[in-house]
Amino acid sequence: MTTKLTLTMEEKVISSAKIYAQKKGKSLSNLVENYLKSISSKDPDLNTLSPKVTKLMGVIKLPADFNYKVALGSSLSKKYKK
Repeated sequence: MTTKLTLTMEEKVISSAKIYAQKKGKSLSNLVENYLKSISSKDPDLNTLSPKVTKLMGVIKLPADFNYKVALGSSLSKKYKK
């Protein structure tokens, strides 16, 4: 059974999402539904990493004490510093 859902978001996001869906030959509703299924799924097969992502794992070597939150904060501070 399908049920109607109303979402509120920026017009630019909707426009670009519709273009993306059209290029993929899918409806926007189908894309949203599949995304929500993927993030809420308890089925481990649906949450497995793609082969491309798996291949990239371990490519970057970071120090053991690396804190990505500190690095991200620092980077964002530099980017938006006025």
